[in-house]
Amino acid sequence: MKFGKSICVLNVGGTRYAFTREVIRDFPLRRVSRLHACATEKEVLELCDDYDRDRNEFFFDRHAQAFLFIMLYVRSGKLRFVPGVCELSFYTEMLYWGLESEHLDSCCQKRLDDRMSEIGLDSLSEGDVGVSGDESHSPDGASVQRMALTGRAKWLEKMRKAFEEPNSSLGAQLLASVSVIFVIVSMIMLCASTLPDWDTAKRNTVEEHRSIQDKHKIIEAVCIGWFTAECIVRFLVARDKWDFLRRPLNIIDVIAITPYYVTMAMARAGMPGAGLGVAGVILRVLRMMRVFWLMKLARHFLGLQTLGLTLTRCYREMVMLMVFVFVAMAIYSALAQLLEHGLDLGTQNQDYASIPAAAWWVIISMTTVGYGDVYPVTVGGRVLGGMCVVSGIVLLALPITFIYHSFVQCYHELKLRSARYARSLSAEILQ
Repeated sequence: MKFGKSICVLNVGGTRYAFTREVIRDFPLRRVSRLHACATEKEVLELCDDYDRDRNEFFFDRHAQAFLFIMLYVRSGKLRFVPGVCELSFYTEMLYWGLESEHLDSCCQKRLDDRMSEIGLDSLSEGDVGVSGDESHSPDGASVQRMALTGRAKWLEKMRKAFEEPNSSLGAQLLASVSVIFVIVSMIMLCASTLPDWDTAKRNTVEEHRSIQDKHKIIEAVCIGWFTAECIVRFLVARDKWDFLRRPLNIIDVIAITPYYVTMAMARAGMPGAGLGVAGVILRVLRMMRVFWLMKLARHFLGLQTLGLTLTRCYREMVMLMVFVFVAMAIYSALAQLLEHGLDLGTQNQDYASIPAAAWWVIISMTTVGYGDVYPVTVGGRVLGGMCVVSGIVLLALPITFIYHSFVQCYHELKLRSARYARSLSAEILQ
């Protein structure tokens, strides 16, 4: 800013805020921070509605109360809706100042998604937001927030979105497709290595055995190399490294990758065999842990994302369900052991010799599986079995209703977000 005083006044809907030039330059809101780079009043008026040179005051004809809540977000990092204000109206104010829906708290994001889903709206148009033409058609087609980034930061943000958000761009979709292919190939190789025909091939001639083993090692090394590179790049471009390390999917990535390097280290240490006692057992366990690669598909498929989000939001209902099951199991298993074995009526059923043994019958009866390997033979035991089945249906149905409704809500939210990404991707392809 090459004009005006050192103190800048922002007048938003009649409410004034005074800041120094340095604060304006580093302001988190894109529209405000751009004022510092303005060299003429004409450039200033492209960002605000009016400007008073004498008082160095910038006028914005926007919602004053909405901006107050946005300022609270700037200070505290938490953004919530203004009570009594339409969610879409507040979202319009957010976009005007350079914020996106992900800046909202999770509860408010859900309200916004529900509201937009009700009216069949994927995103707001430029006219609704009220941004100028120069802002809406940026050179790189990025959002207002991304325009505030420097060249290197822009590149890091694009890389982060390419690896973390598969639907954010065409390149991200290609990376996601390659990652899915590697996951499928690695799973096929893991499953094939446990087939009897695979073991038979190992007993063939030395040349055939080495050929199969070499091909398997090459494919395995390529897959591990891709997963390792992907994990390292995602860590390097992450905004918060500590938050990256705490995410469940990232922990699963490390768990799935580590066994390969542990196996290689043990092989180089002179323990390559699978029958070396404890070392062989550890090798086999670590090898099977690669099945966790399937969890990587949660980044690319809406169904798995919905399942994960539902379990996260319904953990209380899941705990309640487990409590119901364990309480019923304890009661029915004790009664079943007493009726079938403990009363000593001459018809002792050895399948119910203990309460833990009877607990197996209770759980398969309550879940209506009924393998038939264990069953009561006394009249009292059969009556108890009928009660166990009926009560199991009722107990399981009660919390599952809440979980089902949460699953539907999560699916609609993620579907709405996916539609937004698809719309932005179409615009990127057309450009």
